[in-house]
Amino acid sequence: MSVKLKSALSFVFISFFLFAKSVDYIPVPSNDLVRHTYYTLSYNEKYEQANWVYYSLTDSMVMYGGEERSNSFRIDKLISSGSAKSSDYTKSGYDRGHLCPAADMGFNSVAMYESFLMSNISPQTPDFNRGIWKELETTVRSWAKKEKNIDVVTGPVFKDNKGQIGQEEVLVPGYFFKVIYDKTGDPKIIAFLFPNAKSDRPLADFAVTIDEVEKLTGYDFFSQLPDGIETKLENKIDLSGWFEEVEPTPTNAKQVDNSAKAETTDISFYLILIGVILIVVLWIFFKGKRRR
Repeated sequence: MSVKLKSALSFVFISFFLFAKSVDYIPVPSNDLVRHTYYTLSYNEKYEQANWVYYSLTDSMVMYGGEERSNSFRIDKLISSGSAKSSDYTKSGYDRGHLCPAADMGFNSVAMYESFLMSNISPQTPDFNRGIWKELETTVRSWAKKEKNIDVVTGPVFKDNKGQIGQEEVLVPGYFFKVIYDKTGDPKIIAFLFPNAKSDRPLADFAVTIDEVEKLTGYDFFSQLPDGIETKLENKIDLSGWFEEVEPTPTNAKQVDNSAKAETTDISFYLILIGVILIVVLWIFFKGKRRR
């Protein structure tokens, strides 16, 4: 096989690889990325915690979550600048609040271990962490069992912050967000924004648009979705399909048609791109044979 043909084939494989990776719904921009086995995060060295944590949650992960909770907080050795320490939270008045919950990671020992890495922890007021935040985490697990496979992005919002704690000066965020995407059946998405404080209000009161979370955080969530679908899902609050007591919102037929066209256009683009690459490979191959 000629060197040119090998290079062309390598390009084809790399193109397929990059296309396959595009289904990973990592928020953008994805600075200081750290990939663990069961979740990915963007670490903020200045504030000594993650900007966001992203992971997929399936029904089997929840249903077979019998791993004993470890409660062993450890520094994250994959953070090149060094993560916060458990001691930074000691006697601070704030809980070591999980972003990716330990209860979501109870399906094996590795997942449980990783959930207690300090890069996955943010300072949360006790009443918030053990109250409405815990209620939301429990609800998300029930959605995973119902929908079979969901994607979750969660993290702090560094606005109206509450000071710093510990030797590493860990910032105490003023708010926390969680965005959940259900790609099974008819795709749907929901986002929540909570002040880092106690609340007795229902979860639905804290539902916001994805656009609002993006404006507050500076991150683009689920940008890998076709533009038509992304726009349709992100600029409104639709609680139907999530909360049983909420009736489905009537669908605008024209809007659905436009979304379908956008998705078809995206697929067509990749098919054309692959076709062009294959033509280039064949051209190089036959040109090489003629020279012999």
